Amino acid sequence: MQVFLLVDVLLVVLLVVLVIVLPGRDGGGGGGQEPTATGVAPSATADAVDDEPVDAVAFELPSGNIACEMSIEGVVCTIGSFTYAAPQVAGCEAPTGHVLQLDAEGVGFRCEQDGVPHIAAPTELRYGASETVGDYTCASGTDGVTCTDAAGVGFRLARAQWNALP
Repeated sequence: MQVFLLVDVLLVVLLVVLVIVLPGRDGGGGGGQEPTATGVAPSATADAVDDEPVDAVAFELPSGNIACEMSIEGVVCTIGSFTYAAPQVAGCEAPTGHVLQLDAEGVGFRCEQDGVPHIAAPTELRYGASETVGDYTCASGTDGVTCTDAAGVGFRLARAQWNALP
């Protein structure tokens, strides 16, 4: 009986030591900087921002029908299948309606002279999530994707329709 009591006491002491020592190793406890809402210490975030340039971000919506690429220059989204009337693009004899862009000049469809481009989208932007690069933000929803610039100019793109914003 005394052996079991001794083993229990040793296990409790070991557990207490582990609880005290391990949080200090991963930054979750003990002196040092407090994590932010994202769980990253401020100095780690500042270093990442200073050392890494803003890269282009590519994503697709969960439906797989819409994919977008964002950069500090703007946003380009492609839609594989749509039911809205294909818009006219001045001077374009090729198909239109699959590629919509937003940049400093505004919103517009592209002439698809080389066919519908494929955007390699390594990540899925789940419904309800958003992505921001520079002044551009895109939000994924069950009703399509909405992309805007800092002034609120942009578009909403879905299989059934597209709208210029605001």
